[in-house]
Parts: sequence; structure tokens; C-alpha cells
Amino acid sequence: MFAAMLGEAWRAMGANRLRTFLTMLGMMIGVGSVVLMMAVGQGAQESVKQSINAMGSNLFIVLSGSFTASGARSGSGSSSSLNVNDANAISELDGVSNVAPISMGNAQVVYGNNNWSTSIIGTTPSYLDIRVWDLEDGYVFSESDIRSATRVALVGKTVVENIFGDVNPIGKTIRIKQNPFMVLGVLKGKGQSLDGRDQDDTIIMPLTTAQRKILGNQFAGSVRQIMVQANTPELMPMVEQNINGLLNQRHNIREGSDSDFFVRNLTAVANSAAETTRTMSLLLGAIASVSLLVGGIGIMNIMLVSVTERTREIGIRMAIGARERDILLQFLLEAIVISIIGCLIGLFIGITGAMLVNKITQATVVISGESVMIAFAVAASVGIFFGFYPARKAARMNPIEALRFQ
Repeated sequence: MFAAMLGEAWRAMGANRLRTFLTMLGMMIGVGSVVLMMAVGQGAQESVKQSINAMGSNLFIVLSGSFTASGARSGSGSSSSLNVNDANAISELDGVSNVAPISMGNAQVVYGNNNWSTSIIGTTPSYLDIRVWDLEDGYVFSESDIRSATRVALVGKTVVENIFGDVNPIGKTIRIKQNPFMVLGVLKGKGQSLDGRDQDDTIIMPLTTAQRKILGNQFAGSVRQIMVQANTPELMPMVEQNINGLLNQRHNIREGSDSDFFVRNLTAVANSAAETTRTMSLLLGAIASVSLLVGGIGIMNIMLVSVTERTREIGIRMAIGARERDILLQFLLEAIVISIIGCLIGLFIGITGAMLVNKITQATVVISGESVMIAFAVAASVGIFFGFYPARKAARMNPIEALRFQ
């Protein structure tokens, strides 16, 4: 019996193909929009997640403070208030797993006839552990290289592409400010940071080498910043408090006075960016869902018209023995079939659209089975919900009045 009703619903839809297509169109656009928006939103979340993972976890960055000259205050990081001994002291605090003092700047790097301006990071081997930064080839400099200020370097992928091309850089000599450096290793690609900076456009070298040969250092042992990694996210508040207390004590900062350093919680910034992206994804999905609502209203309107047109048919069915639930199921099946077919076509449109967005803009899109199933389930539910009222109206008709309808 159910198969017969389904066949009848299919025939009724085929009798008015244009109207059936226009009814489906709202559902097709709605489902396609939801799938496309969710793919773009989840892609944005995935990009932020990758950037956060590339940055490292449970991180703080301690910046040197500012100074005042002739009434003008410089920005953070401009003074020389931090030093290597501060970093060593921080590494002994409870809850701290890794510490890396950093001096950084920019310089021109030359290999053969090629040259490139890039960022220079002078630090210790623990910096790579904190940043979860592996090597694609070669090996990392050691603590003995730091003590000896050895002229060795690790180069990022962007630097390799621009000055080495297809040449294997391991063991090659590059010049930075006329100083020869041997390339020990090539860093794995990191991509863009949360602020859009190319993390692969960099050269990492021993801290002492950078200070003495490339960046210069007004005060012996001073550093631009210190990167600190906590053992767990739960320990981060305690670690931050301990860092502030330790450095205030070491720098003889009195209570109530301004500190000559700044502590930034990088994980909090990253989580904030992730939450913003998540909210945007939900907002995109909610906006696209409005199309589903419009599609559902379209189904209800067309079904109401169909009920009116087929009033006499309904009366005949009731007169020869059709029960109220049979009429209800008949018209409800029509709404469900229209909704499901519209959903399937909408899924195809949405997935195809997401692939086109990825191909044209190179933006990350994520088409998950979960988002497809949610879009399909919601669309089918909308069809059933908006199809129920016309079906109920048809089922409750008075057979005699229906037969008299012209």
C-alpha cells in the first residue's frame, strides 16, 4: 500500500513538473547554501586550528618594556630590560617546560647571484621544541654552537625557494651582512601565522651569533623577548603570575610601579581567534538556514494549492473508502518526496560550489559527513513540517463538500 501511495505521489508531481521544480528550487538553494557556508566556515576553523598548532601550545611571550626619551615613550620591546639570565631563572619556575630567549631583526641574505631580505631569529635549540618546528633536512645547532657563536643557520622554506631554487642548501655557505654562514638544516613549512605573516620566511641561528655578527647588542646578554611554555593549560595562570613576580624581583620593581616588561598569553589570543572563527561559522550557517525556511514555506504554499485543485479527487477517494490517515499520508508523502529530491540536488550544488571556491580562491574548505547529514536531516524535517498542514487540511475535508467542489 505504501508503495502504491508513493507511486501516486510521483505521478501527481509529474503532472505539474514546472510547479514541482519551482517547489524544489527553494529547498535546493537552501540545502546548497547551508552545505557551502558550513564548508567555508569549517575550512576557516581548520585554518585557524593549523595556525594555532603551528604556533605551539601553552605559550607566553615576555617582551622587554619601553623607555622614555625627551618626553616620547617608545613601544614595547624597545628597551633592553630582558637578558639571558632572566630566561634561565624563568626556566627554573614550577610548571615551566621550555624557555627560549630570542633576539630578532631583518637582514639581506646572499647565495651566489641571488639575494633575499628575510627575518633573522637568534635563539636556542629549545625554540624549535616550543614552536613544534621540525627539520625537513639536516640537523639543529647545539648548545656548544651558542657558546662558541658558531656561524651556522637553519633556513625556512621561503628562503630556500628564493635563493637556492633547486639546489640542496645543506652544507652550502650563505652570506649575511658579509658574514659567511653554513646551512645546517632546512625547516619544515609552517605557512602563515594568525596575523598573516609568512613563518617560513626566516633564518634561525644561535643566539650569540645573531647578537655578535648580525643584529648587534647594546648590552651584553640582553634579548628582545623570551618565549615560555607551560606544562599544561591548567598551570598557565600560575606560571604567568610566577613570571611576573620573578622578573619584578630580579629587576627591582617596587610594588605599585610599572614593570619594565610585558607578559603576553599567546594561547589566549589564539583561542580568541578560534572562538571568533567558530562564531562566524555558526553565523554563516544560520544565515544560510533562512533559505531552508523559505524553501519550506514554498512547499507549504504549493501543497495548499495542490489540495485546493484536487479537492474533488479527495472527495472521490473518501467516497470509495479512503480513510483520513490515507489522505494525510498521501499528501505528506508528496511533500517528503519533493523535499528529499530537492535536498539531494542541493547537496550536489553545495559540494560542487565548495570545491569551486577551493579551486578558485585556494581557501580551505571542509566538507564533512556530519555537516551534510545535518543539512539533509534539517531540510527533510522542514519539508515534513511544512507539508503536514496541507496534508492535514486535505485529510479533514468533508467528503460531500469535496464532491460538490467545482
